[in-house]
Amino acid sequence: MASWSAENATKAYLKSLKLGQKANEPDVVEFVSALAAGNNAQLMVVACSGAADYTTLALVAAAQQTGGRVVCILRGNEELHMSEKVLGVTNLRHIDFVIGEAQSLVLNYYKEADFVVIDCHLENHEGILRAVQMGKKQNRAVVVGTNAFAKGSWRSGGAKTQLLPIGGGLLVTRIAASTIERRRSQWVVKVDKCTGEEHVFRVRFPQGKGIQA
Repeated sequence: MASWSAENATKAYLKSLKLGQKANEPDVVEFVSALAAGNNAQLMVVACSGAADYTTLALVAAAQQTGGRVVCILRGNEELHMSEKVLGVTNLRHIDFVIGEAQSLVLNYYKEADFVVIDCHLENHEGILRAVQMGKKQNRAVVVGTNAFAKGSWRSGGAKTQLLPIGGGLLVTRIAASTIERRRSQWVVKVDKCTGEEHVFRVRFPQGKGIQA
């Protein structure tokens, strides 16, 4: 996920306006699309409690600006058939549908997802959030929880979580990239006073500590 792109956000927002005319919660569609595109999201994953809806198409609009990919995780074949009816055949080619348990799929197959949308109606929506947090390695990520006013949502998920009064409530959580602490080292040269020979040693020491002369 690169730096913020106002141009991508604007273009995705304008595309989502057309979707919003058909959606039950147009503000959600427009916000999600602009947020994903503005953050230059490359791997967008949406976990649905039922059939895919216009929020998924909002990510498609964003992906068309960023060159990214959209993965939609559904619970079963019934939800897949319903999604086909809701979204239409034309839009299906832009989405990779996966059937399974979202928490496990995110943790094992979509670790590098940099934009994740989770329906808080899912019983394990907090577990999916934890999977995103555990899976991040190099890039930062944005997690959006829809229907956040639903009971048990992660509204106290940390200082970087915002609850927005949009639609049924949106939770926006920003996850920083993981940092791997590396041990510092230093080469030391010692001269044998008797023989005049030079001996080279590599000395490692914890972060923040050095060798004093």
